[in-house]
Formats: sequence, structure tokens, C-alpha cells
Amino acid sequence: MATTTENNNPDKNIQSYLEEPDSVDPRSNLEGTVLVSGFVNTKERTDQFVFDLLNHEDSAFEFKKIVAFVDDMKFAKKRLLSRSARYTGLLDKLDFSEASSEGALPTADQLEGINSWLATIESNNDLISQVKNVAALAKDASSLDNVSVVVTNAAGDVTSAEDRSAAVEALKDTGKEYTLLVIGTLEDRDEGKIPYKFRDFASDEDEDASLPEDAVFSREEAIRMITETLQLDAGANKALTFSEVDDVNATETKLIKGLREAGYARCQEIDHMLRDGPENYEKALDDFREKNPNWGDGVYATEAWWEDPKFLAQVADAKASYRPGGGPLEEEEEEEKKDERTLEIEKIATEWAKREYFSQSMAGTVDEEMTEESFVESVWERAVFEGDLKFRQMNGEEADIEAELLDFKAQQERKQQTMLKLAKKQLQEVLDEEDLGSVDEDDEDDDKKE
Repeated sequence: MATTTENNNPDKNIQSYLEEPDSVDPRSNLEGTVLVSGFVNTKERTDQFVFDLLNHEDSAFEFKKIVAFVDDMKFAKKRLLSRSARYTGLLDKLDFSEASSEGALPTADQLEGINSWLATIESNNDLISQVKNVAALAKDASSLDNVSVVVTNAAGDVTSAEDRSAAVEALKDTGKEYTLLVIGTLEDRDEGKIPYKFRDFASDEDEDASLPEDAVFSREEAIRMITETLQLDAGANKALTFSEVDDVNATETKLIKGLREAGYARCQEIDHMLRDGPENYEKALDDFREKNPNWGDGVYATEAWWEDPKFLAQVADAKASYRPGGGPLEEEEEEEKKDERTLEIEKIATEWAKREYFSQSMAGTVDEEMTEESFVESVWERAVFEGDLKFRQMNGEEADIEAELLDFKAQQERKQQTMLKLAKKQLQEVLDEEDLGSVDEDDEDDDKKE
């Protein structure tokens, strides 16, 4: 099977760069009791999302107790004692602890027995001292394994690289696994709609280490980042500035879009961005360009695929099934009753297509007017292919996923080329018939004149 250079170009086909989604490495100490501070203190929202993620059955979290550290315990209980919290089992784990005063941090006694602390604070132009205050409390908490500090509304909070480094050193000095995230002004909108980038918060070279005054971030996306970096090993001992990316041509935009199109779940996506990130992707792009300096001129890496005998035979078969100047032949075929295998494959295919619709919707690559049903129909051939692969894997049948996927994509490409050629041929035949008809009319007019 021949492969074009463009198919191997990570800029045009990111699947050639990405590996198949795989399990991620979680932190090893995500059990016991987690304390969550900085939430459930406002009437505008419930803030239940962060607790749902910490309790999610598919996460690496194995907390026996989730403690909400709040300003007003009575108010917080009303906000969180919901029907969904009862159905998911969150209420069985949920407990409450009250601050000594509005906005206060927990005391040493309140941190006793806590294994992980997710501390969310607002910048208030005092970012560094607040981080240091959390670090001082965490250092003296003997039971604490993880401390995750999230500074929100840090847009325009300009601090020197020296001060930022001092805050990070304070977290390192706790002896705990730490994470520091610095995020801009939060807005209430869905997660995953806008790509993101992260920078080393303590860097004295990266201008994005501090956020501009107009920096904004989705509240739900921020909560997703908070919880994912707490559970991922790749998020341990990191101090990062997170911000949105508006440039559709930015490396981060292309990479995140590609990860979602490849079926990466959010935790896998964020893990990839933390471990490999845009730097490795840029390196892959540079390597490709160095090895293929003429790829933009349409130079192919191997022999021309359109000259392959198998392809030419497929073209001949496709032509045989079409009438000159017309559409496909109408042949009545008796529909065979679908066996159990086919039904199961189609079931798996439907589930795959729906997940793909969700992923591409999140990535913004689907027309807003396209319905899920229309999308499923448009990708059905690929969905059935994926369903067949999955079915064989589930039943212990042999399946070379990588080779079969490459072969499938090549077949689809050849099919598209064939259909394009046939469409052009049909159009030309229609134009020739119109020209011929015009000539005949002219001859008839000449005959009448004579």
C-alpha cells in the first residue's frame, strides 16, 4: 500500500504524530480525605461540579470523604444536598467544615486527617502572599500528601519572576506533592469550547507567565483543570499559568483539536498537553519539514498510488456500475436478514459515531447546524469499520488495528478520487450532450433557411 508524504505530514494529518489513546498515570496517593476550599460561598451557583469530578467513578480518585470547607455551613449544605448528589453517591462522602471568618483559610486543626487539599483562592492583587500562606499551613499538616493551589481572577496581577519563584519555592518546601495553577477572570460557560495553553509560572523568560488584564477563562474548564492536574502524575510538582488561545492557527489549537478528533478523553488530552505538549509537536513538524523539503510541491514519498494495479481494477469496477451520462444502476437486491454479529457491530458503530460527534463538537469542527443524526450518517462507513475492529477485539479475533486503519483510509481516499473522476466525466458528458444539442438546433435552422 503506497503512502503519500502528505499523509505522513503531522501538520496535515495529526494522526501520523499521535499515538492511540491509552491509560494515563495517576498519582499514587489519591485516597483518604480531600478538603476543598474556596467553593460554595456564593448564591449565583452551586459549585457542585468540582465535587462531582472528585467523586467521579471513572477518575483515579478513591477518596472516602470529601470535605467542603466553606464560609457558611448551613448555606453550603442547602446548595450541595441535591438529587444528583444523592444518585451519584456524593452525599455518602460529603462532609462540611466552616471557616472562622469569611474567606479565611482552614486552621491546623481543620487540616488534621486531611490527605489532599484543593485550595482555591482569588488573586486580589496579593497572589504571592496568599500562595505562601497556603504553603505554610500545608507544611505543618502531617497527614497531607497533596496540596493543589488554584489562583483565580489573576488577570493583570503582575508579579516579578523573583516573587513568582519564591512562591513556588514555598510550595516545594512543604515536602508535599504540589500543583499551582494561575488562571484569569472566570466566566460562566461550558468547558472545552476554547483551546488553552499553559506556561511555567516561575519563568523569567516567558512573557505569558503573567496574565494580561483581559485574560478570561471558563469556570467549568478551570474546575476541569484543577481536578485533572490533581489526579494526574503529570500534574504533580508543577506551577503553571493557564490561559485561553484565540488563534486558530496556534500550535496548541491544532494539537488539542487533533487530540479530540483522535478520541482522547479529557484526562488523556490534558495529560498529553502536560507531558508532551506543543513543544514536541513543533519538533515533529520541524523534523518532517527537514526530511521532506519538497512536500509542498506535491512530491510523493513512494510510487504513485493511482498507478497501482489494484486501484486501477477498482476504478474499472466503479465505472462498470455506472451508466454513461447517468447515475448508478438501479438493481433490486433482496435484503438479507442481519445476523447477531452485524447487529452488534452496528450497535458499537453507533456508539463510536456519537462519541465522535461529541468530540468534534467540543473541538468546534462540526457545523453548528449539523445534527447528531446527520453526523452519524456522514461517518457511518468509518463507524462500521471501528465497530468491526472493536467486535473482533472483544471476541478474541485477530485484528491489526494500525495496518487496517491505514488500509481503510487509503481505500477511502481512492474511493473519493474515483468518485471525483466519475463525477467530472459525467459532467463532461452532460456538457458534450448540450453542445451537441446546440449544434443540431443550428443545423435545423440552416435547413429551414435553405
